[in-house]
Amino acid sequence: MELIYFILVSQGLTQILCYGEIFNTIRPAHRFFTCPMCIGFWAGLFVWALSCYTTLFIFDYTIVTGFFLACLSSGTSYTLSMLISDNGLQLGMNKEEVQDVTHNN
Repeated sequence: MELIYFILVSQGLTQILCYGEIFNTIRPAHRFFTCPMCIGFWAGLFVWALSCYTTLFIFDYTIVTGFFLACLSSGTSYTLSMLISDNGLQLGMNKEEVQDVTHNN
């Protein structure tokens, strides 16, 4: 159950950083903020680093664990971002259509 909480928290943080209106002013200048795979990695690493402050999930503090959790967060954040947008499920869309929907919202 801890792993599911970790994935959901990382995905939420990724969604906010990639698509939240609060970052609209800096997002066009920095393409890094539009990639859910890249942001998902750093969001996962950030959430792992702060896991000592919560009881939702507890992981050890080895660099290997942090790296693996960041990779897990990256993969799941990208997958969930490609499957779900503000308009609901994106099944049957090609990559360009998905990017148009997610970047125009």
